[in-house]
Amino acid sequence: MRKTLIAASALALSLGLAACGSGSGSGSASGAGDGGGSDDTLVVGATAVPAGEVLTYIKDELAAQAGLDLEIKEFTDYVLPNTALQEGSLDANLYQNQPYLDDFNKARGTDLVSVAKAYLPPMGVYSKKVEDVRDLADGATVAVPADTTNEGRALKLLASQGVITLKADAGADASPADIGENPKNLEFKELEPAQLPRSLDDVDAAVINNNYAQDAGLSPTKDAVLLESAKDNPYDPYANLLAVRRGDEDDPRVRKLVRLLTSAEVKKFIEDKYQGSVLPVTSG
Repeated sequence: MRKTLIAASALALSLGLAACGSGSGSGSASGAGDGGGSDDTLVVGATAVPAGEVLTYIKDELAAQAGLDLEIKEFTDYVLPNTALQEGSLDANLYQNQPYLDDFNKARGTDLVSVAKAYLPPMGVYSKKVEDVRDLADGATVAVPADTTNEGRALKLLASQGVITLKADAGADASPADIGENPKNLEFKELEPAQLPRSLDDVDAAVINNNYAQDAGLSPTKDAVLLESAKDNPYDPYANLLAVRRGDEDDPRVRKLVRLLTSAEVKKFIEDKYQGSVLPVTSG
């Protein structure tokens, strides 16, 4: 049974997954509605890599000159950054793509919107058993993200190499039930995204989100046996975006961060630091 976002939220809360401070943003993400900063401070939630690193570069190198007081709060899961934003303890967040945000809003009744696309973190297939995903053995076990949109993205990545085929009507929320042909009789193991790197010793391959791969010391460009292509408009729909509550799109602090996120300086930082493991987006 695939997990819903509501179940993922309950699991995250039960495990006590809380935000950790980064830079000036110490404390829990479930604090007061002002986000823990002054009225002039923009409090932004992020996963550690690459979002937290990109925001830290902006905070350290660009924010002061732009007149932006930036506070960063890091999260270890994909649910709490959105619930904290909706509840008001964050002013914005950076970590998710548009299909995930749309699904979250629908499932949770939140009203969060994108104000800028920042970068594309390619999803990859990793394995300690094979060097080419097409060499997976008959009956091999492949771990995939358990949340709706990332699972569909993972299956589309496998289908791009003919390992499986998807039914014609399979959408962004595709699941193993939407597989049309499975010539290798692959078995799919659905896991919370953060658990996927740790599963590599127990499965034949795992499709891992970029941030969790890098957190685990994996290099998408060097270690992935299959990586999403940068061809054919890679920024739609899987670019990570800066999200805010509806109505805050024109907040002057938000607009300043949008300009910095899509600046030439940030583009160069991403290109130099990630060497193709994260791809910059230069327009909002």
